[in-house]
Amino acid sequence: MASLRELKNQFLEYIEIEKGRSQKTVENYDHYLTRFLGFIKNDNPENINDAVIREFRLWLNKQPGIYKKTERGTLNKKTQNYYLISIRAFLKYLARQDVKSMPAEKIELVKVGERPLDLITSEELRRLLLSPKSQDLKDLRDKAILELLFSTGLRVSELCSLASNIDLNSEELSIRGKGEKIRVVFISPEAKNAMKEYLKARKDMSEALFVAIPNQISKNKKVEDLKGLDKRSIERIVKQHAIKAGISKKVTPHVLRHMFATDLLSNGADIRSVQAMLGHANIGTTQIYTHVTDKHLRDVHKKFHNMK
Repeated sequence: MASLRELKNQFLEYIEIEKGRSQKTVENYDHYLTRFLGFIKNDNPENINDAVIREFRLWLNKQPGIYKKTERGTLNKKTQNYYLISIRAFLKYLARQDVKSMPAEKIELVKVGERPLDLITSEELRRLLLSPKSQDLKDLRDKAILELLFSTGLRVSELCSLASNIDLNSEELSIRGKGEKIRVVFISPEAKNAMKEYLKARKDMSEALFVAIPNQISKNKKVEDLKGLDKRSIERIVKQHAIKAGISKKVTPHVLRHMFATDLLSNGADIRSVQAMLGHANIGTTQIYTHVTDKHLRDVHKKFHNMK
């Protein structure tokens, strides 16, 4: 019988090749499972049982977090769940391979409180989108980034993957999202105009849509090839314009994704359509937005809650 470590490697190959998971996802599963297997110090899958999982959960709850800590400095519940989700996925794989081990469904996740949404007001959003004011290439690029994020609800990784040969004659854009799934997003007139102005000002030959711009580019010096922006660079750009717009809250590209979803729901969009546009596999993920957008409940409260 193959050892747990050999089975783990087979599982990682399976989720990468057959399930089409991203390299980052595979690395995360590898990290969580390696820590788990290092804890149990056993190579026999039959020895994974309730007692082992209980001991691991107790150990995990006492571990100091390098990031995502609780107030007492240990791993928070959400991060602990990442470990448990990885173990469950691994056990499901073992069951499909007819390897005897603990049933995956016996592992329950840690109960996590409802995650508060990071939102800004409509006025703050307006100021953010108007922050890039000049006609130099950097501001034209930043304007296009902000407008496209709000128009489409793209994840920042999806934004970084876009190519400069984007077809702006169409109002639709096909995106390859999580799990290599294709979905269609829609470009608003404001985003389309911002994109056209930005691309018209580009003088380089880079294939990336959004590129890092050295100072000399702003002075109209031609550069043949520029490096595409990564996630951290996009996050810095959004943060800089939030500060420039006088917004004291932490603003990230994901906040614009939240604003995209709440804007749609507030204006009457059905949740299934919003789920499709966000690329959520599970509608439960989309439902985090409903409690802040349900105008009907507010109207009922105003109409009927009058004890005077």
